[in-house]
Amino acid sequence: MIQKLNGSCRRILAYPAVHPCQSISPLTLLNSLIDLGRDICSYKSKFLPTNKRNARETFRQITNLLLILEEIRNSTSDPPDPVILRLPELHLTFQKFRYLLEDCTCDRSRVWMLVNSDRVANHFRILIRAMATGLDVFPLPTVDLSNEAKELVELIIRHARKGTFESDPEDKKAVKDLMRILNRFEEGSSPDPIEIKRILDHLGIKKWSDCNKEVKFLNSEIEIEVSNRENKKELELLSSLMGFVSYCRCVMFDSIDFHSQHLDGQFNSSEALKGINGDDLKCPISLEMMSDPVTLLTGHTYDRCSILKWFSSGNATCPKTGEKLTSTELVPNLVLKGVIQRYCAENGVVVAESSRKNRDISRSIMAGSWAGEGAVKMLGGFLVNKLVNGSVEEKNKAAFEIRVLTKTSIFNRSCLVEAGAVPHLLKLLLSNNSNTEENSIAALLNLSKHSKSKGVIVEKEGLDLIVHVLRKGHKVEAQQHAAATLFYLASVEENRILIGEIPEAIPGLVELIKKGNDRCKRNALVAVFGLLVHSGNHWRVLAAGVVPLLLNLLKDSERQDLVTDSLAVLATLAEKVDGTVAILRRGALQLLVGTLNTSTSRTGKEYCVSLLLALCVNGGLDVVARLVKNPSLLGSLYSQLSEGTSRASKKASALIRILHEFYERSSSTSLTPRHPRERFVHVR
Repeated sequence: MIQKLNGSCRRILAYPAVHPCQSISPLTLLNSLIDLGRDICSYKSKFLPTNKRNARETFRQITNLLLILEEIRNSTSDPPDPVILRLPELHLTFQKFRYLLEDCTCDRSRVWMLVNSDRVANHFRILIRAMATGLDVFPLPTVDLSNEAKELVELIIRHARKGTFESDPEDKKAVKDLMRILNRFEEGSSPDPIEIKRILDHLGIKKWSDCNKEVKFLNSEIEIEVSNRENKKELELLSSLMGFVSYCRCVMFDSIDFHSQHLDGQFNSSEALKGINGDDLKCPISLEMMSDPVTLLTGHTYDRCSILKWFSSGNATCPKTGEKLTSTELVPNLVLKGVIQRYCAENGVVVAESSRKNRDISRSIMAGSWAGEGAVKMLGGFLVNKLVNGSVEEKNKAAFEIRVLTKTSIFNRSCLVEAGAVPHLLKLLLSNNSNTEENSIAALLNLSKHSKSKGVIVEKEGLDLIVHVLRKGHKVEAQQHAAATLFYLASVEENRILIGEIPEAIPGLVELIKKGNDRCKRNALVAVFGLLVHSGNHWRVLAAGVVPLLLNLLKDSERQDLVTDSLAVLATLAEKVDGTVAILRRGALQLLVGTLNTSTSRTGKEYCVSLLLALCVNGGLDVVARLVKNPSLLGSLYSQLSEGTSRASKKASALIRILHEFYERSSSTSLTPRHPRERFVHVR
């Protein structure tokens, strides 16, 4: 009867209470109500940063009411009908009380609950008075209650009506202090650290990790507000608070009680994903892996684009249950989205980009509020000062903070680049401290996605330093980040030339493909692919011995992303004769046809068809003759005409034409191909 929902399954200050079903037995309902009341009272032992007085009053009232309910249960095994009629509403109120107390004790939304303390106090007032109203019409004469119990009922009603249920004076003072700090951020003035510490102490935020939880919560709320296009003022407030807690996290805590591997989802991810069935992460409508999971009121989750198509087709029901929806509100399921991302990263599954990506990016270009903008700009200056003048430990922490701040926010990247962080991070790449090196290259990786930083890195001779980490980094994670940084830098034509001319750059990437873990291989592959856009790097990649490594990946790797990226590099190499020769010398034709037959990636199949076409064009009739003799090739090519990408369809059409023409010539010279004539058709 009591369903304890995980806090991540609903939004803070949302109370999806469910009315008990009519068929439930009276005694079961009464027992459930008592259990629910005890559950509410268990929150007494938890830390309540805000609305302490209202929570204490709630505990007192519920404790008294429990005595009455238990006496009713002990006095009869079959409560009379008038009593039964009042229990469901009381149960509904108790559910909302539990949700409210769950929010009040949540250790990741304390700042948000503080600024909403008046709203929360009003929730307490409404629920307490709803409970009192229910007791006021409770049919006391129909049950055998002691005089003490009847007096308790009157006491509960009297206190509920007289209670003011305002937010605590301490909460009001903390909110006032917080608003003053946000105003200082807007004005570009530094806030008083003593004032900040007073707020953090009031909320029980004592560690870096406590503050980081607040940042993550606010970020998820901002995502929801943006996706649902809700209250603009609330979005501005969330953005301001995000600036405040980000500032606190960096400035107010000297040490980080947090493992850096959590940032990239690497920490114990394999253990956490054990037992997860990939099919359970697919959309029930499209049967594809979800990229943007959202949850309906029924509790069922779908990919956003699929459920929106369902609604736009005139359906107003839940696809799985058929239940008619009273609202088509979509709540982003951020927890499931994180699980899907970790699962795909761990298993090499490629997921299509969400159609919401551009909207998310456009949001992150701006701070969202003047206070948020001021806080991050001030923070940028603070962190750069630590990079320049700080101790070894302070420089490492500053690099880590920049790494965290710039992971997803374009605006934060812009602020840190403008503050001059890039040159000082480059200097830290020569640090003997492995953590400092890793944090610095990871921060540079994030900043390299910003257009201005690419020029700064080259101007400050950073390419050689990044290649140095690629080749001789203390940690494999640092080498992995260095490869990814080269990929982003290679998006500029001039940089592709400069990187290729560094003697150790391409050999370093190829070495990472050979010896690195799956993440290293992936980053190195995409970096090589980016460098190949410049034709002058073609011979360098071949000379580094990449072809046999890629063919081995096609043969041995179970990760579809590595297979797809390997095919992309091979297809690019095969566009030139020397690349074709290097691939054919390894006897790769049979392997490539087999890969085309077995690949589950549409992009992978496209690259595979492109590769086979290039081998035919540059390898001559001998290659075509061998492909014609392969019994499985044509079926795969024909399927690409209808099922493949538009580019794959065109390439498959061209390859079928080549095979057809070879067959015609072979027939005229009395050669006997293995395929019957009717398999070959002209494709325009």
